[in-house]
Formats: sequence, C-alpha cells, structure tokens
Amino acid sequence: MTTVIKDLDVALIEKLATQLRGTILLPADKAYDDARKVYNGMIDKHPGMIVKCVDVADVMHAVNFGRDNNLLVAVRGGGHNGGGLGLCEEGLVIDLSGIKFVLVNQKNKTVKVGGGNLWGEVDHATHPFGLAVPAGIISTTGVGGLTLGGGVGYLSRKYGLTIDNLLEAEMVLADGSFVTVNANENTDLFWAIRGGGGNFGIVTSFTFQAHSITNVYGGPTLWPIEKTQEIMAWYNKFIQDAPDELNGFIATMIIPGPPFPEALHHKQFCGIVWCYLGDEKKAEEVFKPIMDLNPIFAHVGSMPYPAIQTLFDGLLPPGLQWYWRADFFDDLSAEASEKHLEFGSKIPTPLSQMHMYPISGAAGRVAKDATPWAYRDAKYAGVIVGVDPDPANAEKITTWCKDYWNALHPYSSGGAYLNFIMDEGEERVKTSYKDNYARLSKIKRQYDPENLFRVNQNIKPAI
Repeated sequence: MTTVIKDLDVALIEKLATQLRGTILLPADKAYDDARKVYNGMIDKHPGMIVKCVDVADVMHAVNFGRDNNLLVAVRGGGHNGGGLGLCEEGLVIDLSGIKFVLVNQKNKTVKVGGGNLWGEVDHATHPFGLAVPAGIISTTGVGGLTLGGGVGYLSRKYGLTIDNLLEAEMVLADGSFVTVNANENTDLFWAIRGGGGNFGIVTSFTFQAHSITNVYGGPTLWPIEKTQEIMAWYNKFIQDAPDELNGFIATMIIPGPPFPEALHHKQFCGIVWCYLGDEKKAEEVFKPIMDLNPIFAHVGSMPYPAIQTLFDGLLPPGLQWYWRADFFDDLSAEASEKHLEFGSKIPTPLSQMHMYPISGAAGRVAKDATPWAYRDAKYAGVIVGVDPDPANAEKITTWCKDYWNALHPYSSGGAYLNFIMDEGEERVKTSYKDNYARLSKIKRQYDPENLFRVNQNIKPAI
C-alpha cells in the first residue's frame, strides 16, 4: 500500500532537506499553494510534498526518497499537462522547474535544454542564432512534456515532430541511477522516450537538432462558420498536396476579443492558422489559392518565428479552466465536417475551440515503429478543448467537449495524440500506441519494474 507524506517520520524529511540544493515545500508552507498550481485551472491536487529541484543530484535524491518510502511520485516539468499529471494527491511531486538552461551550439546547430524549461525560453535563446526547434504552438508549454509525448507544431510538415529532432537525453531512472540515451547509448530507452511519455525515468536535459529559421510567413485566416464544410473539403486536399514548407492547422473557434477587429468579436468561425517557411518572395504565390477563397479576415505576413509561437499566449494564459478530448483522423470526410459545423456553431465560451493539426510532410514519412508514436499514417491530430476562466462554466465546457468528441469519434482512426488527452485509462493509452505498446511495456519492465513512474499516461510493466 502506498505511503502518504503525513505518515512519514519528520526526521526522514529533514534528512532529505540536508541532501538537496533545492527546497522542500509542505502544505503548511507559504509558497505551497502557488507551487501546486498548473496551467489547467480545473486541476486542484494537494501533494504531500513538493521537491523543487535545481540540479540532477536533487532529482536523484528525490527519486530515491520516493521509492524507498513507497510514495506516489509525480514529475512536473512545465505544468502544462491537460490532466494535471505533473501533480498527485498526498504523494511526492518532483518539480523540475528550477533545472533551466539553454545551450546553443552554433557550429552543429544543436541545442541542449534543461528538463524544466519552457519552449518560449528555448526560442528566446535560439532566435538570435537564426535557429529554431520544432515545438508546438504555445510558448508557455514545457519542453519535457511536449517532447516526451511527441511534439506536433508549426514546423512538423517540414522538420517532423519534436521527437524526430531529439538527439540525446540525460535521465534519472527509477533506481536513482543517471544515464545518457541516444542513437548509440541505451538505445532501447532512447526509442521509448520519443513518444512514450514520462514512463521510463525523469529527463533532466534534452539535446535537439535545430534548424535555420529566422522569420516565417503566416497568421490566421477566417471564414464564417457556415462555410465550415466547404473550407474543410478544400483544406483536406490542399494541405496534403502542399509543399512541406507550408503548414496550417484548421479550427472551429470564436473570436474572443482583441487583438482581432471588434466586428469579429464573439462570432463563430472556421479558421486556419498558417506558417510558411519557404522563400518569402514566393509567399504571395503560395498563398494565392488561400486568398482566392475570400476569407472574411486574413492577417498573414512576415514575422519572427518566436512571434508566431506566442501568437495565442495572451489569449490562453495559465490558470484557465480546460477540458480536453482528442483523436487521430485519416481524413476530413464530409460526414466529419458536418459534425464540425454542428458543434462549431454552438461553441459554449469564447476560448473553447477545435484544432486539426496535419501529420503529413516530414512527420508522416517516419516509419510507425521508428518511435513509439504509432499514428504516422494518420492525416490529422485533432483536439477539442473546452476553455474558460470561470470555474462556474466547468460543466458547460466539459459537456460541449464530450458531446463534440462523441459525435466525431466514429470518424476517427481510434487512438489519440497523448499530449492531447486527459487521464482516460489504460485502454485509451494502449489504443494510442497500437503495436508499439508491447515493446514499450517490455522496456518499462526493464527500467521501472515496480511502476514508480505511474502518474502519467501509464504503460504498465510487462508481466
């Protein structure tokens, strides 16, 4: 039976404190409530203890403490996980937010990043060197969670998922040991962490291949929600045939307010947010078919890469109520787009929305067993999110999200992108890894046979 922190001898906690450069926070401490907040304001968990680590040695001591005292252990990186899986009730949270550094190697275009960094901090460090690492669409996302789950974003069609650009990681394992994993060392672990989540250990640093990107050409285009089926049918063919340099995710959404023009506020739209990496002299030609569809609003142009990564940061600050549901899709069929029109027409709150991210181009050309990310042949990673600042609207946004998902799920490929799902149980995890689950389960048995790292999208150790 799992032990809870309050049942431990105080002397054990005091001894741990002497081993750390970082700090221990207990429920009575002044900083505790702030430390247990995560991006999703709907999450309200009360850990028994939070260890705020500042280096690898702190992580090793914390892992050993959790294991030796039979504690429930959660690992927090950026705190962005939708299901709040960086926290736990009454157990131990190993908080990596103090392990931050970004080291850019200009010669070989690589970037070494701390386990507690956010992507905006990486972009800040790489942009002056004319470099970028493929990573999501929100700069406040944690490097660790996004990477270990896969990493879909603006650069995926040109440079693949974040995991396709991971060259090396340093990890603390369940037995407290420290290892380096890459294509030549601990290759089974290196395979497993590229999409297998936090099941196999705590990653204290990541080394990525970066790419020469300074400016991009992009931004949002909007059409009235009534045009959803027409735009989706066009987009479904256009994006699959588009050059890898052009990416764009399609959405149903409400415009909540500034910086958009007042005439658009609180109206529903079908939108596409574009990001083009090619020659800007050709941008007008590339965007001509898009503009020929007469969007009611188009704000596209040249901008620094960090600008497109922060485009929605102001609208989606930490602390909002979030509820997520997700699926992969092989197609945007007429039947599916009819459901998008139906539920996109009754979005319950101004920040609630649906996104479909293309998994074509470079991301789709990786073999489905080259990493745990099994749905390389899916065309889209879809996500529906109910979002609102007011806890009183939690039920409203959750119900809409579930109803939308239930209506759309019959047209899906079965599984979902792990970074887009809540705590939805073992079968959902298995479905999302398909045939790769068995190999992941064997690696889990080898490196974490007691399932110490289980507060995650859990992969059970093979029997």
